[in-house]
Amino acid sequence: MKDKLELIAAKEFTYYDEMYKVVDFLNKNLSEHDLVFGITERDDKHIINIYKEK
Repeated sequence: MKDKLELIAAKEFTYYDEMYKVVDFLNKNLSEHDLVFGITERDDKHIINIYKEK
C-alpha cells in the first residue's frame, strides 16, 4: 500500500448487516486501480468511503 490515502467520496446508507461483504468485494476487485474502500457505522447508518492511493 502506498503512503497516503485521499478521500474521494463518501455515501451514507441504511444499516445492512452484510455491508462489510460489499466493501470486501470492492477492495478485492478494485485494488489494482489504486482504490481502497472503507466502512464506518454511525447510529443506524453505514457510511462507505472511497479512497485513492497517492
